[in-house]
Amino acid sequence: MALRILPFRQYNEGDVVNMFALGTGYVNNAVTTVGMGDAGIFVTVESGNLNVDTITYDGAYGSYLGKTDYPYVGVNQYPRVSISIKPATSGDGLLGMTLRQTAQYDENGEKLLYYPQKAKELMCMLPGQAVPVATRGLFTITDKAYSGAIGIGSGLKLPSGASGFLTGCSYTDPTKVAIVMATGSRTPSTSVSDQFAGTTTGSYAMIGLGY
Repeated sequence: MALRILPFRQYNEGDVVNMFALGTGYVNNAVTTVGMGDAGIFVTVESGNLNVDTITYDGAYGSYLGKTDYPYVGVNQYPRVSISIKPATSGDGLLGMTLRQTAQYDENGEKLLYYPQKAKELMCMLPGQAVPVATRGLFTITDKAYSGAIGIGSGLKLPSGASGFLTGCSYTDPTKVAIVMATGSRTPSTSVSDQFAGTTTGSYAMIGLGY
């Protein structure tokens, strides 16, 4: 599923940026898929040109909107926030971590554009909508949000050659963007998959982002 963040978290709303949409090439097809549109993706700024209009009407999501060339219809366009973010990799300036997923369809293949209330219930943003990004705070993340062996008190940094997640490093590493505060293993009592990215079992970590 598209949630890499477990429920326990502590952060200040003043540390959340609500200005950027996820770049058009990273949106998940559905809330049931794991991809760069997940909640819990570590991102950097892709486009931050404030000289353009706040909202753009173009063909980026024309296929998602559907048929737009009906006769005698003057305008039928899909709006999107002009400035955008993308998954971060080594060498990027980390903005923060997405708190909500961005996806086009629900678990039944129904277009979330037509069900805004369900999108809210799924903590999902529609393509082109601004995604809340936490720049600092305490979060609990699944093992889909980080790679490699990590230890309590160690650091986390952006990996080289990959994007969207963190990898373990020493606490003194100058590229560190977070610290590991606690770790654990998820062992549900049933074999039924849950709504969080990964398998029904796996490691998880409590991290201090921006610490």
